[in-house]
Amino acid sequence: MKIVKFQPNPNSKAHVIGYLHDVSVEMPKRTERPCVVIYPGGGYVFLSDREADPPAMAFFARGYQVFILDYSIKGDATQLRPLIDGSLTLMKIRENSKEWHVVPNQIAVLGFSAGGHAAASLGTLWDSPELKAKIDTKGGGNRPDAMILCYAVITAGLKSHRDSIEALCGGKPTPEQVRFYSLEKHVGADTPPTFLWHTEEDDCVPVENAMMFAAALREHGVPFECHIFQKGGHGMSVCNVEVGCPLAHNAIWVRLAMEWLSDLFQFPA
Repeated sequence: MKIVKFQPNPNSKAHVIGYLHDVSVEMPKRTERPCVVIYPGGGYVFLSDREADPPAMAFFARGYQVFILDYSIKGDATQLRPLIDGSLTLMKIRENSKEWHVVPNQIAVLGFSAGGHAAASLGTLWDSPELKAKIDTKGGGNRPDAMILCYAVITAGLKSHRDSIEALCGGKPTPEQVRFYSLEKHVGADTPPTFLWHTEEDDCVPVENAMMFAAALREHGVPFECHIFQKGGHGMSVCNVEVGCPLAHNAIWVRLAMEWLSDLFQFPA
């Protein structure tokens, strides 16, 4: 395994660690690989350890190049910084795709809870005028090719996770901020294919977040897969003993997401 680290945004504290497969002469067909960029959750006020290395190692074991993005949080989360952090991260990976053996048009983002909001923001707002007023997105070089959203915060309106939205906005959101950060309102035909999962019992981020996003994807003809599990609370990560949430039935989301992504990228995993 090769480990790479970089700071994508010179104007934030964000940093990235990447886990890359060694090139093997025994497996020449596995040199160039798809990539998954993981966004841990934490309400935009902290970054969950349980939602970083455990899913990263699971996807690495299935053959993916994996990066974990520690995006801007707390007082640094305002001014679109998480969206800028993600944009610059994807462009950096694409710029170094040959060296890092990443297939440049097979980069997925995978986010949990507020990290799901940050990841979905990239998938829906990658071409927004507000973002392009702050950075050069290089003709869409920041657009992910797929999204995996795990009990993600989606809306800033009704059914939102208010604490996440207030942290992102630096206080009570204005009507303009509610509109901008309600991601279900920004889904379009160019939104990446999406895999979603949530639990009906989630008492932190209401399950309606996933359902609203799925409905918007359906309306705009974007391929998606959505799994709503009856049992389980919030923040379950990979749903095993290691992350303190052993629920075998829900743990199948990992296999389902990998199979979905494998089919999308035509990458046997």
